[in-house]
Amino acid sequence: MGATGARRAKRGRGPATAAPHLETLLWRVGIRHVAGVDEVGMGPLAGPVVAAAVVFPPGTRLDGVADSKVLTAAQRERLDVEIRRRAVGVGLGYRAGLAACRRAVEALPLVPGFVLVDGREIPDLPMPQSAYPKGDAFVCSIAAASIVAKVHRDAIMRALDGRYPGYGFARHMGYSTRAHFAAIRTLGPSPVHRRSFAPVRAAARGEADPQLALGPVLAAD
Repeated sequence: MGATGARRAKRGRGPATAAPHLETLLWRVGIRHVAGVDEVGMGPLAGPVVAAAVVFPPGTRLDGVADSKVLTAAQRERLDVEIRRRAVGVGLGYRAGLAACRRAVEALPLVPGFVLVDGREIPDLPMPQSAYPKGDAFVCSIAAASIVAKVHRDAIMRALDGRYPGYGFARHMGYSTRAHFAAIRTLGPSPVHRRSFAPVRAAARGEADPQLALGPVLAAD
């Protein structure tokens, strides 16, 4: 295979799999239940923040598991099924940021011996934990949690699209786009819009949003 073919093959493999290196170290010292935790939905103008906690049995490796932001919707849906099939525990939590993460851990059907969390440590967690900035890109269980949380939140936003038609929730999942902002100006904020967010307040007043001056903004989790 020539250099061009090698580059094409590399591109075709998709995102690098987040390997369970940290989990393996913990399994080796006798900690069987290692939870990975991540949240999605901090940036959107509407909809909930959703966190997920995932615990795999020792020795688990899942090819293709990566940060949910670099996967397609079809890849996330497929991996969500496989993650739930192979995990010994999945928990979901709602609220704001780290509170949602704590609720996801509490919702697990078992008590983890250690928690690996994306970004920052979770306050008031009764078990040991370590936080890893951008951990959803390289820690298997955190990446799995990001996928589960994203798939679950997207399903919620599709349901909200039927409940509050006209905003396009099923397309942009609540994130800031020109069409979404225009819908808020026309229809006013829905009950699931975050009225404390400046762009929502501006749209409700019929004002232009300077964040969209350079084009659509799709904040990623």
